[in-house]
Amino acid sequence: MEIKRKGDGKGRETLHRNVSGDMEYLTFPSLEETGMVRHLFSTRTGGVSEGIFASMNLSYARGDRKEAVDENFRRVAAVLGCGVGDFVCSDQTHTVNVRRVTESDKGKGVTVPKDYTDVDGLITDEKGIVLATFYADCVPLYLADTKNRAIGLSHSGWRGTAGRMGARTLEAMKESFGTEAKDVVAAVGPSICGDCYEISGDVAQRFRQEFPQEEWEDFLVPKGGDKYLLDLWKANYYVFLAAGVPAGNIHVTDICTCCNPEYLFSHRASHGKRGNLGAFLGLI
Repeated sequence: MEIKRKGDGKGRETLHRNVSGDMEYLTFPSLEETGMVRHLFSTRTGGVSEGIFASMNLSYARGDRKEAVDENFRRVAAVLGCGVGDFVCSDQTHTVNVRRVTESDKGKGVTVPKDYTDVDGLITDEKGIVLATFYADCVPLYLADTKNRAIGLSHSGWRGTAGRMGARTLEAMKESFGTEAKDVVAAVGPSICGDCYEISGDVAQRFRQEFPQEEWEDFLVPKGGDKYLLDLWKANYYVFLAAGVPAGNIHVTDICTCCNPEYLFSHRASHGKRGNLGAFLGLI
């Protein structure tokens, strides 16, 4: 399947398209080059779900058959070389809450129920755990601390981005593992691009309040009639930069979910009739 890629921009990196059997998935070369993580971002291909969920849906909460979602997770696990009981899932409600994950959390959200709520970010320094967060236009944030061998994976929609979820995740990693931003490789994953994401004036005002003018002028474009275009990729780049991650360590997707609705689930493109993609990150 041909996909549309976006042009050069701040930190822009060409993602790898990988194929395993019927499943296609995306990876960041910069994360692979650390040699310390396994990761992927799923596409719609290679699963067993049907209809609006076709075919690699990773949500139990949108009306798909549980048996199909179970099988989809098994296929992701096979690609990552882990078991479904190694996954630990977020409980996304557009917060900036970050949870430290340990061995006792393994399987939560897939093989056993979650015993936590309102968690949009996950961090760990333990091998054998694969962090999992879920998407259909919002922004996945991958973080790898190359000095302390710790990782973070966070969900950042417009609320999370305005709340600087990338910085909140770094702070949680510093508190738990001693992470310094200068040692972190950060990746902003596939999500809706600035050409597709129209927002209202009240949302734009939130960003004008939270970011310096020279930054919001770069990622907010007036459309008239109290409407704006918001580039979450650039906004999250600035979040990481302000938090101390070196510019050369920030890597930004070149693939938009909304521009590629046959390849990736997009809430906007499908008017809410869709499944969920998954971001996965674990230490090796």
